[in-house]
Amino acid sequence: MKKTSCILLVMLALVSCKNDSKQNIETPISTKAETGKTVKQNDGLTLVVGEFVYYENAAVLQTRTDIYGVIVNEKMQELNAMAKPYKKNDTDYVTVQVRGKLVPKPETEEGWDYRVDIKEIIKVSPVAAEEKNVIKLGSK
Repeated sequence: MKKTSCILLVMLALVSCKNDSKQNIETPISTKAETGKTVKQNDGLTLVVGEFVYYENAAVLQTRTDIYGVIVNEKMQELNAMAKPYKKNDTDYVTVQVRGKLVPKPETEEGWDYRVDIKEIIKVSPVAAEEKNVIKLGSK
């Protein structure tokens, strides 16, 4: 009888623990959609981080693994204007973080397989100087 009472008491304690209401903290609807992604994640844009250069009507964005052509538009011109203070020469590149749409290139044109249509500029910074990669010729 005592065993049965103890088992019932333990079962009752376990069942009562399951009924405890937990505080449910919800993120405002404006920042989360039905899929659980933030609004920025649902807009179809891709974050691209890499090295950007614009020279003679050609813009290129190189990441660690890929190279993209950049569609020349107002946002690209804005990015180039933001990059100018960090350049010593017109052919220098700068490190950028942009959000944009990856668009396949037309089959009739030459170039990289995908282009970036920049929609948002997040960050522009100079390229980190790496002295280890510089080869200096001459004698001391």
